[in-house]
Amino acid sequence: MTEPIDWDLAVATASRLAPKGPDLPADEARAAVRMLRELAAEAVAPVQAVTGLSAPVTSRAVVVDRVGWVASNVDGMRIVLSRWDDLAERTEAAPAMVRSLGSRGTALQLGAVLAWMSGKVLGQYEAFTRAGEPGRLLLVAPTIVNVERSLDVPSRDFRFWVCLHEETHRVQFGAVPWLGEYLADRLTALLEASDLSTRESLQRLVAFFYALVRSLRSDSDVSVVEAIQTPEQRVIFDELTALMSLLEGHADVVMDDVGPQVVPSVALIRERFSQRRQQPGTLDALARKAIGMDAKLRQYSDGAAFVRHVVDRRGMAGFNRVWASADLLPSRAELHDPDAWLARLG
Repeated sequence: MTEPIDWDLAVATASRLAPKGPDLPADEARAAVRMLRELAAEAVAPVQAVTGLSAPVTSRAVVVDRVGWVASNVDGMRIVLSRWDDLAERTEAAPAMVRSLGSRGTALQLGAVLAWMSGKVLGQYEAFTRAGEPGRLLLVAPTIVNVERSLDVPSRDFRFWVCLHEETHRVQFGAVPWLGEYLADRLTALLEASDLSTRESLQRLVAFFYALVRSLRSDSDVSVVEAIQTPEQRVIFDELTALMSLLEGHADVVMDDVGPQVVPSVALIRERFSQRRQQPGTLDALARKAIGMDAKLRQYSDGAAFVRHVVDRRGMAGFNRVWASADLLPSRAELHDPDAWLARLG
């Protein structure tokens, strides 16, 4: 059976187009990898102290290059697609030539998106894994080093700051057993609600997948991704948007609340990193618009504002009620009105 996406071609395309560098002497590169592994381990205790959540450490963080990050995300996308019940039927219904061309064409599109993303993503927790396999915490060493240089901030502080954010994501999924399954189910439902052909749906998945995992739309500026959805998809997309905002905002709050005792230059890093988020270059702005990552990447600020509001009023233990079940997750409207969410919880 022809695969819906030529996965090998997607990885090869991304590997060829991914940004290169930074150029580091071999000993400096090895030292950066070693430091990231050590800092990832150090991040476990302060994240647990701030969040009140605990997740078993099944393996140490994996420091990868951009191609390694690409390969991990291709595996994750394959796992999500494997849940799509009628994908095989819809794919096989197309003529062989159409299947082949669609598989390669979507792979080229996916490879280009992954290549661009690989130069932006600092780290990631593998939320989508095969049954019985724990997710890994990935740290993208070349991108971390490149960003710390562009921001002109202390290397160790910035690397630890990143590790705190990514460790928070590991704890979110590790301490909340239903979270990964819920996210995968909602992504699958989003795809199954499509009224397009398989090829068009898969091409849209390239945009959906990374828009959902990495960004949130602004209510005042409808994104390309939202504009082409069916009504049913918009409902699911709103649910996922709220969840992504919550997860990213929670991680932002945690890595800042650890404080200057652990990350002395945290205020400087936050200031410069926030400026970087809000001021993409022209090419970045076009790319974000094309795949739905436009509207100033509001997920971080919106999610963080929700978390801080709830924590200020109910404490971290009160906020942690959000992890009890999917029914207690804030809606997209409640994300901007945390008092409404608190009222619903009683």
